[in-house]
Amino acid sequence: MENILFLQYPKCGTCQKAAKWLSNNNVNVVVRDITTKNPTVAELTDWITRSGKPINKFFNTSGRIYKEQNLKDVVKTASPEELIKLLSTNGMLVKRPIVVSDKFVLVGFDESEWAESLSQSRF
Repeated sequence: MENILFLQYPKCGTCQKAAKWLSNNNVNVVVRDITTKNPTVAELTDWITRSGKPINKFFNTSGRIYKEQNLKDVVKTASPEELIKLLSTNGMLVKRPIVVSDKFVLVGFDESEWAESLSQSRF
């Protein structure tokens, strides 16, 4: 079985719910606290590309830092490279949880999407 990376903020309710779901569904993951080990520019570039989602979907738009820095406007006008660099500066800017496998990247917790993707990745 492949290694599956689970990026979370341990105090995040959605991350806790997702972690419980992973455990209940016997999905073994390598856990990484997104606040103590920020995703790198290279990781984010890879994950965004592989997820098929636009960069703005990787921003934690409900987070305090996003709101305090008024990043809503920045996200609309900055280049993809600038946005990825910004995301790499602080894990609290990144939407979570994130699941990264060899076959897919999931952003945010959508139980049906997770069930479909993770069931297809088994052996």
